[in-house]
Amino acid sequence: MIPRVAGLSDVGAVRATNQDAIDWRVSDDNRQVLLVVADGMGGYQGGEIASRIAVDTVMEALGGNLVPGKESDSEAPPDAMQAAINLANERIQERRAEDADLARMGTTLVITWMIDGEAHIAHLGDSRCYLVHEGKLRCLTRDDTVVQNMLEDGSIQPDDVPHVPFRNVLTRALGASSSLASFGKVALRPGDSLLLCSDGLTGALPEADWLPILSGQGSVEDKVRALVDTSLDNEAADNVSVVLLTID
Repeated sequence: MIPRVAGLSDVGAVRATNQDAIDWRVSDDNRQVLLVVADGMGGYQGGEIASRIAVDTVMEALGGNLVPGKESDSEAPPDAMQAAINLANERIQERRAEDADLARMGTTLVITWMIDGEAHIAHLGDSRCYLVHEGKLRCLTRDDTVVQNMLEDGSIQPDDVPHVPFRNVLTRALGASSSLASFGKVALRPGDSLLLCSDGLTGALPEADWLPILSGQGSVEDKVRALVDTSLDNEAADNVSVVLLTID
């Protein structure tokens, strides 16, 4: 299996600054891939700082495992991922304590760590991970939002979501609440793709419009650019970030 990865983060059509952060790494032997997307919050500069701390810390803490020939860490992947998330949370909390202007900053976080075709997923907040398998798109994460809770308890119906004034309020976010993440895993096969994104993509581009792009011709870079450009054509009201992994 050959992994191919591309990513792009754009300020969007409305926002003045980009508070998203992304990164990825592929091991030299192609056996492992690490993908990260974070969407910061907390006012001027706060979100940008929080998301960058989160992504940089995760890459620092987990990236060393992607060295070919390195003996496996004694921790299971979810435990290692949670340890990296805890460290990122500590660093964000430290920055918050140092500067009163950053007292409300935090960030969503979604991580995928693929090892020999098995993708381990961790997330907090409403940044998402999707699987594309045999022409079908499936979300592998659950939004940590008030509106998601309302959907699940029957307080509202899906058609009501755009009209809920607090639909973007998070119930969990790194730096602003417990750092305990939700975990999942999925086996990947040649032809499959994993898409990590911030809510700028989901808010600007209906999921039904994704598959023609993701299943079409072109490189992984072309597909990422097409997703972002189409979001901008739709006047994306938030920052738009996408990281796409395809398996050949």
